[in-house]
Amino acid sequence: MENVLFWLILVTSAWALIHGSEMEQDVMWHLRRIPRVTSERTFHLTSPAFEADAKMVLNRVCGIECQKDLPARSLSELEDSLSYETVFENGTRTLTRVKVQDLVFEPTRNLTTKGASVRRKRQVYGMDSRFSILDKKFLTNYPFSTAVKLSTGCSGTLVSPSHVLTAAHCVHDGKDYIKGSKKLRVGLLKMRNKGGGRKRRGSKRIRREAKGGDQRHSTKGSLKETGKGGRRKESGRRQRVMEGKPSFQWTRVKKTHIPKGWASGGMGDAALDYDYALLELKRAHKKKYMELGVSPAIKKTPSGMIHFSGFDNDRADELVYRFCSVSDESSDLLYQYCDADPGSTGSGIYLRLKEPDKKNWKRKIIAVYSGHQWVDIHGVQKDYNVAVRITPLKYAQICLWIHGNDANCTYG
Repeated sequence: MENVLFWLILVTSAWALIHGSEMEQDVMWHLRRIPRVTSERTFHLTSPAFEADAKMVLNRVCGIECQKDLPARSLSELEDSLSYETVFENGTRTLTRVKVQDLVFEPTRNLTTKGASVRRKRQVYGMDSRFSILDKKFLTNYPFSTAVKLSTGCSGTLVSPSHVLTAAHCVHDGKDYIKGSKKLRVGLLKMRNKGGGRKRRGSKRIRREAKGGDQRHSTKGSLKETGKGGRRKESGRRQRVMEGKPSFQWTRVKKTHIPKGWASGGMGDAALDYDYALLELKRAHKKKYMELGVSPAIKKTPSGMIHFSGFDNDRADELVYRFCSVSDESSDLLYQYCDADPGSTGSGIYLRLKEPDKKNWKRKIIAVYSGHQWVDIHGVQKDYNVAVRITPLKYAQICLWIHGNDANCTYG
């Protein structure tokens, strides 16, 4: 009984955070003028080998405190990191140099760490607080319907009718493109037909008696199968397999954009700050997508809470939702302890804030979940689940990738 009560409280809390509460702080999206990132010149490169293993290759990651000692990056260095590679469906590759204009240099935002003890258990911290989204009415509706799965095993988020935002390391290890990324595909959520497959003439109709919720442990129910053969009951697990479990509509990727700050090609170390990529689909979808937003300072977020959904490897293609508070931040990274598992990397992290001069709330992606990392804090290695923030410059770059020009990228 205590377990049921505990999960009921968790589900109620999750519902309030997803759909809003009158007790939430009255925080709004503050639109700001975005620097201009424009394409200057494009070069053809040799085709990649597509032979890298599907894992991140990062040397020592500079943590929050060590970043304070780094010199400010020059404009030319920023332009070099924001220049980008594009890989096409046929395996060819280009490098596009960019120019940055109207840039206002801001002081680096770093918070002092709170003395968190070193964690020994990777990615899932303490009691697992994730929620498997099993009910069709949640899976097929916004915001959960924006989550997608990559054929390389990562997750991503729909950010336009033709584009998916994900982590760069899901397709590139920092030196080469990973195996399988040459024929990269994106899986969009869809629900299986009743009966788990195509309907055939004379097939029996399956009717649900009990509906599960958006909690980790769904309420067990039964199925009644009717038809000429009579009626029989089936278990709640069979019910979820037959009707509640999602399947995917797979679409080929037409183009992949990766910032040069990540795709170093052996010329330097891949920088965690640039662990993001944009995929252009071969066929546009008709689903509602989530817009991008510039990541605000942590003190501007409601209770410091972030949200994201992805396809964790330990949940067998279930869509898994979680929320948590942010522990620390730097100008480019969010450090948090959201429970996660490999497979959820690449998910879009979003906030839900009010639109300016309006009463309605709006979700925007403000970071990309990169995964578990050990970072340097005062010379001591501590581990976090890390996300790459969408800064004004990164917003301008991703917006350029989506629209092909900077005309629609003035404010974010």
